Amino acid sequence: MGFEMFCATLLALFLGAVILLGGYRLFLILLPIWGFFFGFGLGAHTVSLLFGQEFFATVTGWVVGFFVGLLFGLLSYLFYAVAVAIIAGSLGYMVGVGLMNAIGLEGGFIVWLVGIALAIVVIFVTFKWNLQKYVIIVATSAAGTLVIVGTFMFGLAGLQVAQLARNPVRHAFEDSPLWAILAIVLVIVGIVVQLRTSMVYELEPYDNRI
Repeated sequence: MGFEMFCATLLALFLGAVILLGGYRLFLILLPIWGFFFGFGLGAHTVSLLFGQEFFATVTGWVVGFFVGLLFGLLSYLFYAVAVAIIAGSLGYMVGVGLMNAIGLEGGFIVWLVGIALAIVVIFVTFKWNLQKYVIIVATSAAGTLVIVGTFMFGLAGLQVAQLARNPVRHAFEDSPLWAILAIVLVIVGIVVQLRTSMVYELEPYDNRI
């Protein structure tokens, strides 16, 4: 591993740890960034799943991902309710696609549909029972875990970014079940730490910025 890669790995692990352990407190800062990256991934993932293409393998995927990400990032910055909906939807989508990956389905309309359906369900439940705080904590704990475990798998297992993005669950189990165990432990640690550190701290929703 070269010096540049070593520094990039340390930076990725640091950012993952910050999101994992402090995602709720940093949520207002993370909003547009989260919105952009989720939108970018959703757009590119949708193109790859619906058309049977490799993730990030075509210009279409990159272009669609960029514009969806730009839209989501802008809406997250302007409207708090939209930001919460996006983070709730991203959690539902990740769970839906992850479940499909776990049973061996990598792509296609069914995987995309399950992800979108669970995204809608999580958004509805979040607003119906006012679960914004807990959804943010779970989502940021999961995101931080993905960054940390993905970084380790990229550096130690030699997996490519596209492989990890397309089916992280399957690759984690195929390479070593220890990756999956590590991911579960990190998510639990992140949730517990964030719940404890946010007991006397509540986010103040901002007014619409337009």
